Order: sequence, then C-alpha cells, then structure tokens
Amino acid sequence: MQDITYDVRVYKTEIYKGKTTTTYYVRWKVGGKPRRKPFRNAAQADTYRGELQAAARRGEAFSRAAGEPVSWSRRNRADMSWYDFVCKYVDMKWKAAAPKYRQDIARALTAATPAMYSTTRGKPDDLALRTTMHRWACNTKHRGEAPDEAAAVLRWLAANTKPVSAFADDPGLARDLLDAATSLLNGQRAAANTVRKHRMIVSNALDYAVELKLLPENPLKTLKWKPPASTYEVDRRSVVNHAQAKALLAAVRAQKPSGPRLVAFFALMYYAALRPEEVVNLHRDNITLPPGDNAGEPVNAWGELHLLKAAPYSGREWTDSGTAREERALKHRAQGHGRTVPIPPPLVAILRTHLAEFCDGSRGRLFSGVRGGELPFITYRRAWKAARKTALTEKEFTSPLAARPYDLRHACVSTWLNAGVPAPQVAEWAGHSVDVLLRIYAKCIVGQDEIAKRRISEALA
Repeated sequence: MQDITYDVRVYKTEIYKGKTTTTYYVRWKVGGKPRRKPFRNAAQADTYRGELQAAARRGEAFSRAAGEPVSWSRRNRADMSWYDFVCKYVDMKWKAAAPKYRQDIARALTAATPAMYSTTRGKPDDLALRTTMHRWACNTKHRGEAPDEAAAVLRWLAANTKPVSAFADDPGLARDLLDAATSLLNGQRAAANTVRKHRMIVSNALDYAVELKLLPENPLKTLKWKPPASTYEVDRRSVVNHAQAKALLAAVRAQKPSGPRLVAFFALMYYAALRPEEVVNLHRDNITLPPGDNAGEPVNAWGELHLLKAAPYSGREWTDSGTAREERALKHRAQGHGRTVPIPPPLVAILRTHLAEFCDGSRGRLFSGVRGGELPFITYRRAWKAARKTALTEKEFTSPLAARPYDLRHACVSTWLNAGVPAPQVAEWAGHSVDVLLRIYAKCIVGQDEIAKRRISEALA
C-alpha cells in the first residue's frame, strides 16, 4: 500500500539569481519532509505552487515518496526510476555507439547507481550489484539473457532505485551521484581521466532526462565542480631507445609458438607508429613494398602503408557481430578517411619475411592465431610480457619502460620528432592533430632547447 499523508504545507517561492539565469524554487513539506522543485520562469513556478495548494485545500492525500498528490500519479507516469532510465538511455545510445564507448557508458552509470538506491533493505552484495549492473542492465544486446542469479539482482535494482525526479526534490543528490560516479568500489577517487570521462557521460545522460521531460534542467550543470588535474603527456620512462627496441623484437621472435609471427606485429608499432587495433586489422592490400626480391633490396628502399580501418578490442558482449573486435573508422577520422604512413627499410625487410613465412599471398589479414582465425588479444599481450622479461634488466622490467605494446608507438613518434621531422608531417603519419601531438610528446623531444638557443644566439649576433 502506498505511504500517504495529509500533512502538507506550501511555502513562498524562493528565487535564486545566478550569473546567467534565474531559478524559481517552489517549496513545500509533505509529512514533515522538505521538498522543492526548480523552474526557469515565475509563471511555471506559480502554476505548480497553485496546484499544490489547491490539492492540499481539497484534502487530497499526498504520496510521501513522490511528494505530490496521489491523484497526480497518472499524470506523472513519465517519471521513471533511475534503473529504468539507465536502461532507456543505454538503449538509445547503443546503435550509434562504438563497442568501447558502450563499455564506457556502462562503467560510468554503474558507478553512479549506488547514489540512487532508495533503500538498503535486502540489498545484494556491492560487487554483485556492480557486476550485474555493468554486464547485464547496461547491455542492450544481452539484458534479457541474464542468468537467474543476475536476474534477481536486476529485480532488486528495478524496485529499489529512486525516481529521476528525486534530483528536483533533493539538491544534494546531484553531488552524491557525481561522487559515486567518480569513485572506485572501495570508495577511493578514480584516476583523473576516468573522473573526467564519467562526469561527461553522467551529464550527457541527465541531458537526456531533460529531453524526456523527466527533469526541468540538468542538476550537474549547477554544481561547482573543479576537474582533477591530469596529464596527457607520454612518460619518457616508457619510451625505448633503438637498441632496446631491437632487443625486444628479438626476444619476441624467441617466444614459441607464436613469437615468430608476432615480430612484424610489434615492428609495425615501433617503425610506423601504428596503434594495436590498426596493426591487427592490416590486410595484404594495405601494404606497398618497393621492388625487390627475397634476397634483399637497396638499403634506402621505402614502402607505404595505406590505412582505412581499425579493429579495436572490446569483447564479444559489446559488439553487434558477437566477435571480440569490430571494424571501425580510424581514430580521429571520419568513415572512409584513411591515412598513409611510410615504411622505413628495416620494416620493409621484416614485412617481406613475414609475408613469405606466414601469408599465403591472399588478401586476408596479415596476422592470425597459430591455428588460424583472428589473432587473440591475450596472445600478443603474453608474448610481449615474456619478451620484456627476457630482453630487459630486472630494474627495467619493473619500470614503465615499454610496459605496454602501445609504448612502441610512442617510441616511434618520439624518434620522428627528435629526427627533426616537422610536427605537421608527424601528426599526419601518426593520426593526431598537431596540437595533441605536441601536448602528448612534449617531454619526449630532447635536444630541441639547445638547438633553439643556438638559433637565437645566431640571430642576435
């Protein structure tokens, strides 16, 4: 039975004048609990306040949970619970979102949800709630396939999350939501980049609530919130020199059984600055090698890579195809827009060997698993970890030096910049904007300050 009361008091409208907008807050109490609701103009606030007063004078019962007359429940049927809203938002974003972004949405909204619990009675374990919310509730494709144990957790969530309208009644709820969204399960603050990303996703979701007329405005946008300091610069300690890179590639070759077929995989990152998702999706017809034979070619012979698509790893649960990877446009480029990257002579030789030993001349992908099929993510991660342990000293192995295969790309871009290649050209080859390139690799450009000083001295002389 619905918890109702006839104890209702309506107060004078509160007016808040901000720097750019004025907000009118209708204030009232239901069963002794303060309520307030924001409006953009005075007429809307007066109308709502008048309706509350009229209902109270008629002796209508008010809902303690909703704070409004019980008779309005049908009128407010669009006021959905947080759980239902999250599912609706995920479903709205699913079709257009890339698999990785689908995961980002799931992580952000899952982290935020504990702030929206309406009760803790019968609450499942926190880890079970978080896992189930992320894997099933926030997954349009598989939500209806949840096993019995997960389905029970989903039923609890569906019945025990606050309505979206609660943001209008509780001014502190928006900050609670933001704190939850930017925290880890243990309560500690998440990494700076995660905080920024989750705040953006949750804010976008609440914009959708405004679009659905569940809220008059986005409550996060009224909060005073300072984003955490973060850096996008590459850590110079992670960048290998040429000798270390060659030693690592040799150590990769020694890994059995998959090592020999992975040398070219890692070499493409080190010599051509490709991202892992670009390498794994390379086809034979993406490569143009200079004339020559298997016996060798001139030392100055260069080739070209013509990149059109990438295949980021996201996991089978998040792709439409049910495969672990799904082809997408290149990062920072529109669909159908590619880029061309030069192949230096050392990489030309490595690719010739790879094509001769591991490719049958077809136009299929360059890289596959030992038993055929798509190259597993775990395969090259394990090979890289083993190669680092073999090729690096114990101190280097425990350091950030080439900790991820992606660090080979950083080493390549740093090499191009330090060789004096103009930043616009490096940005084009690497698939960056010039601004992002210089911001990310600022600490990896060595010796440029001395060159600059010498040029200034020459100018002054």
